Amino acid sequence: MLFSTLFFDLDATLYPASSGLWDLIRERIFQYMGEVVGIPENEIPQTRDYYWTTYGTTLEGLRIHHQVDPEDYLSYVHDLPLEAYLQEDQLLKEQLSSLPQQRWVFTNADHKHAKRVLAALGIADQFSGIVDLLALDYVVKPNPVAYRKALHLAGDIDPTSCMLFDDLIPNLKTAKDLGFSTTLVGKNGQASDAVDYHLDSIHDLKNTLPELWGQG
Repeated sequence: MLFSTLFFDLDATLYPASSGLWDLIRERIFQYMGEVVGIPENEIPQTRDYYWTTYGTTLEGLRIHHQVDPEDYLSYVHDLPLEAYLQEDQLLKEQLSSLPQQRWVFTNADHKHAKRVLAALGIADQFSGIVDLLALDYVVKPNPVAYRKALHLAGDIDPTSCMLFDDLIPNLKTAKDLGFSTTLVGKNGQASDAVDYHLDSIHDLKNTLPELWGQG
């Protein structure tokens, strides 16, 4: 199959979950819910899971139920020393730069965080653009509307010519239903009908998917 466009999730996809960065972001989310919003500590994990499952992001639940200011929330949860968790990834840069397809970051985070992560990894110049929750007007993965908006922003392309790389099965399931090919990155879930390919690490890209380079 020939692909024209590759969409990559950001957190825990372009860098490994084992870096500890995503765990720290989760801690900052919990802190915000308790210290800023005032949700009782014992209710935070369940509330966060409900918002994430129902709306796709914790932020959307906090916007709807607590009138949280998105910019304040995003600044708080992403106020982290990325250089302590991420470093330039030359192997990933080499693999991305050799791909013939256009490449987009497709993330439920905001573009400021995405740009900082890409810069820390040394791959900011490897993508045509970033589809973030602001571009999506807060209607994010796994809502089908988010994928249609991403396709539009990338040039109104045919989903059957696209592949999504993501660490979350629900995000891949929607993509699969819409016609995307799908690749699960990491170990956050088991292979399912929603997954065409599985990479233990994004570094396995060329070994597992040589067809992206016209090989295999």
